[in-house]
Amino acid sequence: MFTTRPTLQGTFGMVSSTHWLASQCAMAVLEEGGNAFDAAVAAGFVLHVVEPHLNGPAGEVPILLAPAGGPPRVLCGQGPAPAGATVEHYTGLGLDLVPGTGPLAAAVPGAFDAWMLLLRDHGTRTLRQVLRYAVHYAEAGHPAVERIGATVESVRTLFEEEWTDSAALWLPGGRSPRPGALLRNPALAATWQRLTAEAEAAATGREEQIEAARRVWREGFVAEALVRAAARPALDTSGERHAGTLTGDDLVSYRASYEEPATYDWNGWTVCKAGPWSQGPAMLQQLALLPDGFGRDGTRPGTDAYVHTLAEGTKLAMADREAWYGDAAEVPLEALLSPAYAEARRALVGERADLGLRPGSPDGRTPRLPAHVLRAAADPADGPGALPSGAGEPTVARDGATRGDTCHVDVVDRWGNMVAATPSGGWLQSSPVVPELGFPLGTRLQMAWLEPGLPNTLTPGRRPRTTLSPSLALRDGEPVMAFGTPGGDQQDQWGLHFFLAAALLPPVRGGLDLQGAVDAPGWHTDAFPSSFYPRTTLPGSLVVEDRLGEEAVAGLRRRGHRVTLAGPWSEGRVCAVARDPRTGVLSAAANPRGMQGYAVGR
Repeated sequence: MFTTRPTLQGTFGMVSSTHWLASQCAMAVLEEGGNAFDAAVAAGFVLHVVEPHLNGPAGEVPILLAPAGGPPRVLCGQGPAPAGATVEHYTGLGLDLVPGTGPLAAAVPGAFDAWMLLLRDHGTRTLRQVLRYAVHYAEAGHPAVERIGATVESVRTLFEEEWTDSAALWLPGGRSPRPGALLRNPALAATWQRLTAEAEAAATGREEQIEAARRVWREGFVAEALVRAAARPALDTSGERHAGTLTGDDLVSYRASYEEPATYDWNGWTVCKAGPWSQGPAMLQQLALLPDGFGRDGTRPGTDAYVHTLAEGTKLAMADREAWYGDAAEVPLEALLSPAYAEARRALVGERADLGLRPGSPDGRTPRLPAHVLRAAADPADGPGALPSGAGEPTVARDGATRGDTCHVDVVDRWGNMVAATPSGGWLQSSPVVPELGFPLGTRLQMAWLEPGLPNTLTPGRRPRTTLSPSLALRDGEPVMAFGTPGGDQQDQWGLHFFLAAALLPPVRGGLDLQGAVDAPGWHTDAFPSSFYPRTTLPGSLVVEDRLGEEAVAGLRRRGHRVTLAGPWSEGRVCAVARDPRTGVLSAAANPRGMQGYAVGR
C-alpha cells in the first residue's frame, strides 16, 4: 500500500501530534527522563501557542490514559455550563440557539485543570519544566502555519470593528500572520511566567506547586481576568452584543475529574472512549453495527460496499447520539451497546442510502429529537452534494459564522505508559482575546440545546455534549494503540476508519501499519445535525477524497449517496502511537493532510 511516510518504530518513546513543534517538544521531555504524561502536558501547552486557531488554554480537553500496569481511565477536562447559563436566560434574550461565538457561549474552562491533574497524578516533571516550551514559543515566536493567517483574515472585519483587543494581537500592523512569519504572544508568555512564579512562591514540592497553580487559575489573577472578560458584552453570531454568564464562583467550584471509559469489544480488540457526555460512544455503536466478519468477508476497504456499510452505520449511530447523548439526563448506554439493539439497528441498513434521521428505541424508550432538528429535516438548508462549511480546518461559513477545529496528541513511552488527548476550544476566533492573558474564552455551550427536556439541554453544572473524542485500543487487556483526530462531528468517523484499517491491513515489519491506515482514502457524512451553530443537516451527504477512485464513487452514487469530491488529501488528521506488548516495540504515524501533523520517536 502507498504511504506518504514510514510507520516509525523504536523502543524508547513515540509521539504523534497535529503540529511538529508539539511533537518534538514532547519528545524532548521524554529524552530528559519524563514519562508519556509529562510529554503530553508539555505538548498540550505548545499546541495552545502554535495552533491558536484550533485550541486555547480556556478551552477543553478529554484525555484517555493508560498507566503502565494500570487500567485505562478518562480524564474529563470538559467544563460545565455556568450557574447562570439557564435556558430561560438565553430565551429571555430572544435566542433559540446558543450563539457560536462570544462570551455567552462560554462554558467553565476545563483544559488547564485537566492538564494539571494529569501532571500531578501521573507525571514526574515540575510545572516550570513542562511549561517552558510553550513560554519559549509564545515569547520568542513560532513560524505561523498557513491556516492561522487565513482564519484571522476571515474575521478581520469583526476584529477591527468589534473585537479590537483581538485585532491588536492577531493583526499587528493591520496584517494577518503570513505563513512562516514569526508569531509572538507576549501576554500568554507572561501569563505562564507569572502563574509559575506564584505557584513556586506558594509551595516547594512538585505536587504542591501544581496545586498552587490550579488555585491561581481558579481564584487568582487568571480567574479575575476571565470573569472581567465574560462580563464585557461582545458581538456574537446572533448579530447582537451579549455578556457571558461565567462568574468567579463557577471557576472556584470546577475540578477536572476521572471516569471509567465506555468500552466495546470487537474482533479481539477493546476500544475505550469517553462517556456519552461526548460523542465517543458513537464510535462504539458503529463497531457494534458492523456485520460479523466485516472486512474479512470479501468487503474490501475502499470499495463502495465497504464505504456504504460504514456510512449507513454512522447515520444510525449519530441519530442515536442526537436523541440520547448528553449530560443533562440519564443515557441508556448499556442498551445502546447491547447485541440485541445492534442487531435490530443493523437490519435497517439496506442496499440504498437512507436520507432520513432514524434514532432507535433502546429498552423500548421513545426517542426525542430537538425541534430545531425536526424543522431542519423538513426544510434542509443545503442542497444535494453541497460541501459542508467547516469540514476539517476552521472556516467562515456561508452564514458568516466562524467554526474552529481541534488538535490532538498521542504519546507512548518506554515504560508502557500511553495517553491520547484532544484539546480544543478557546480558538482565537471564539471570543475577544483577554488582553492581559493572551487567550480568549471558549464557546462549547453552542453544542447544547435551548429546548427543555433533552439529554443535551443547556443545564447549569452540566457539561455540553462535546465532539472531542480521543481513543485507546486494547488487545487481551493490554493497551496497544492510542489515536485521535480533529474534525468535530467527523472525529468518530475518521477515527473509526483509521482503526478498522489498522486492524485489517497486513503488518509492517511485524507491527500495525499505522501510516498506511492514516493515509488510506477518507470520507465522512453530514447526514445528521451538526454539533456547531447553526446546527445544519445535509441529508444523504457523503464527502469523499477523490483518491477513493471512480469505480467506488460511481457505485456509491448508484446506491443513492449524494457524493461530493473533496480533493485527494482532505479527509482526516489522524495521529496514532502503538505498543506491541509481546516485544515492547513502539510505533507512531501522523497525518500528512494539512502539512502540520508529525510523528517523532526512537
